[in-house]
Amino acid sequence: MSKPYYLVRIALIAAIYTTINIIFAPISYGPVQIRVAEALSVLPFIDPAAIGGLFLGCILANLWGGLGITDVVGGSLSTLLAAVLTYKMKKPILAPCPPVIVNSLGISLYLHILFKLPYWLTVSYIFLGQLISCYLFGYPLLLVLLKREIWIYTDKRE
Repeated sequence: MSKPYYLVRIALIAAIYTTINIIFAPISYGPVQIRVAEALSVLPFIDPAAIGGLFLGCILANLWGGLGITDVVGGSLSTLLAAVLTYKMKKPILAPCPPVIVNSLGISLYLHILFKLPYWLTVSYIFLGQLISCYLFGYPLLLVLLKREIWIYTDKRE
C-alpha cells in the first residue's frame, strides 16, 4: 500500500466526517447531541487510515463548531483514543463500543464544565447520542462494508 494512497484515505475520511458535522450542525454540538458523523467511527475496524481521518476530521469539525479550544483538544483526543481502541476490536459488534464509551465519559467531562450541567446527566445525553450514531447508523454501515468487502485494508481479520 502506497503512502500517498494512505494519506488520501485519511483526508477523505476527515473531509466526510467534517462535512457531515457541518451539515448536521444543529444536532452535532452541545450537551445534547447526535453527531451523525460518528457513524464513521467504526471505520478503524477495517482501515487503520480511519484513525487519522477521524482525528483530523474531529479537529476540523470542532474548530467550526464554536465551543472553543476545549472542544477541539478534548473532543479530538477522545476521538483519537476511541479510534485506536476500535481498531483493536476483534468482532464487528464491538467496533462501536469504544466511541460510545470513550466519548460518553470524555466529552461529558468538559461539556459538564462548559455548560454547568451535572456530569452524569451529561454522560447520559452523550451516551444516547453516541449509541444512536454508532450502533443505529455506524454498525449497519460496517456490516455492509464487511459483507461487500469494500474498503478493507487491514490483515488482522480472520
